[in-house]
Amino acid sequence: MIAKETIDKVFDAVRVEEVIGDFVQLKKSGANFKGLSPFSDERTPSFMVSPVKQIWKDFSSGKGGNAIAFIMEHEHFTYPEAIRYLAKKYGIEIEETEQTDEAKEQANERESLYVVSEYAQEDFERNLWETSPGKAIGLSYFKERGFTDTTIRKFKLGYAIDEWEIFTKNALDKGYQLTFLEKTGLTIVKENKQFDRFKGRVMFPIHSMSGRVLGFGGRILTTSKKVAKYMNSPESDIYHKSKVLYGIYYAKQAIAKEDNCYLVEGYTDVIQFHQSGIENVVASSGTALTSDQIRLVNRLTKNITVLFDGDAAGLRASLRGVDLILEQGMNVRVCSFPEGEDPDSFARRNSYDDVITYLKENTKDFIQFKASVLVKEANNDPVKKADTIRDIVGSIAKIPDRIKQEVYLQECSRIMDISEDVLFNTLAQLQNKEVKEADKNYKKARQQKAFDVVKNDAQQLTKVDVQYLLERKIIELLLLYGERSEVFDDLVLKATDDGKLELEQQQFEARVFEKIYLDLQDDEVDFTNSIFRAVYVQLIEFFTSEKKFSIELFMQELTPEVVSEVTSILMDEEKYQLHNWESKDILVKQKDHDLGQMVNETILNLRCFLIQKRVEALKTETLQNREGNAELLEEAMHYLRLKKVLSEKLNRVI
Repeated sequence: MIAKETIDKVFDAVRVEEVIGDFVQLKKSGANFKGLSPFSDERTPSFMVSPVKQIWKDFSSGKGGNAIAFIMEHEHFTYPEAIRYLAKKYGIEIEETEQTDEAKEQANERESLYVVSEYAQEDFERNLWETSPGKAIGLSYFKERGFTDTTIRKFKLGYAIDEWEIFTKNALDKGYQLTFLEKTGLTIVKENKQFDRFKGRVMFPIHSMSGRVLGFGGRILTTSKKVAKYMNSPESDIYHKSKVLYGIYYAKQAIAKEDNCYLVEGYTDVIQFHQSGIENVVASSGTALTSDQIRLVNRLTKNITVLFDGDAAGLRASLRGVDLILEQGMNVRVCSFPEGEDPDSFARRNSYDDVITYLKENTKDFIQFKASVLVKEANNDPVKKADTIRDIVGSIAKIPDRIKQEVYLQECSRIMDISEDVLFNTLAQLQNKEVKEADKNYKKARQQKAFDVVKNDAQQLTKVDVQYLLERKIIELLLLYGERSEVFDDLVLKATDDGKLELEQQQFEARVFEKIYLDLQDDEVDFTNSIFRAVYVQLIEFFTSEKKFSIELFMQELTPEVVSEVTSILMDEEKYQLHNWESKDILVKQKDHDLGQMVNETILNLRCFLIQKRVEALKTETLQNREGNAELLEEAMHYLRLKKVLSEKLNRVI
């Protein structure tokens, strides 16, 4: 259990823009920051961060909250884990207590996989530094690759002892369950036997963006042709190789700072670049580049530089990865190393300044690079040259930005010595073909669903929940303006000499929360939505007990579910900044414009709604009862007269 004092220290130290900035590239937008959603695939920013309110909102997925909520959502942490992560980030000491056997059993499966992976990483690292085979084999190998002790410890490299089940046996002895050892792929279970997957390999832990161990890459040090040189952890609930980039945890800050990401192929390429001083580098870990991997980088920068080995084998396959990057709307540059060199060997043999100079001088635009590679293959064959040009135009067609497309076509025209008109026509043909295919698929899908749509239309029509919206509006007014003093035109209901009801207007000054509280108290109104009811009670208590209202302090006391709803309310006004209306000379009306009138109208609307609800209930009761209807009808007429008076005040016609 973490002490409340420690949690308070974490909340005091945390800055939501700093926490999220480790995962998402944020750009200033007025008083806030905006960026691409880390929870959905998008090209236009819909993710907003408010430093003033210390909250965030993702308008594409609907998620939101404070810094704790972001870490919990993004990294699938529990609340204590999120606190521990942030405490470590801000250098706050936190007392860790040993988990009991009962607590371990209660941990969910996903968390158990993380725990087992973390143990494995520590065990492999301990083997490397503290055992004779680890030092003699594993450590010697890393030293031969030119890695220093500091680098080896930084990347938490390790060694798996070359015995069939030593790791599994030790893990079981320490209380880790075989089920989770098998699900992470650390242990292979066949019939009644189990053995270690990575035995005799040097180990490269693969981390998430926040530093959690997801899986491992293991390299065999023998020359046996029967065994794979590299072996990765199998797919699991926490490790999906198509969604992970090796080194992203160590590179994320440098990528955002440099506004560029170097993409290499292997683990040692990443490590050697880091050791040389170039930290904005990640690897696809030997797998074909995927859209999910590209989106990880896209959160941090729009610029990727792909580094190719000097060996031309597989170069065409690598170029397909470039097309994927273009589809994501990113800027791609390419650099290849001299023949026989790769990023690892080149960085090891050259100084930092020499590597940087080489990258600057030899990095090309993807069109230039692709053209130079494919032209060599064409070898002056007119047919092959035509195919090459068509291939390049196919890549350009994947770029979503029309201006970039035109610039690249002009560049292609210059390099390949062909008219721009031909290239533009070819591009149009490719795009028309894609549009026709997409349209065909759309029509086919629409026809298949036509009858279902008709049948389900009536079911899909949802009735607007007026009371929910009004209750939400009241919570919004309290959160944004609860402390503000305002002059209100209050309406006092009085009976005239002839018995008619009239509203008499009176002016008085009060704070917004006092006005709302007194009016709802007079009407004996209770919130029907459980979340709003809980927030309302806590808000009133906070306003009456604290000298100054603080959203940060208030949200510390809320559950994650309530935090999400409160964030949605608070950030509604911020979403208009995403459209940058001011640049289009469109002024968005501020929420606090005519605040007193807004509070009055919200309460009057709620009163009208509740009166109508009561009238409907009386109608139903009248139909069900045969006797005593006179009293019910009289009560209903009273409410209808009252509603008419309120509606007139709201300028409505009954």
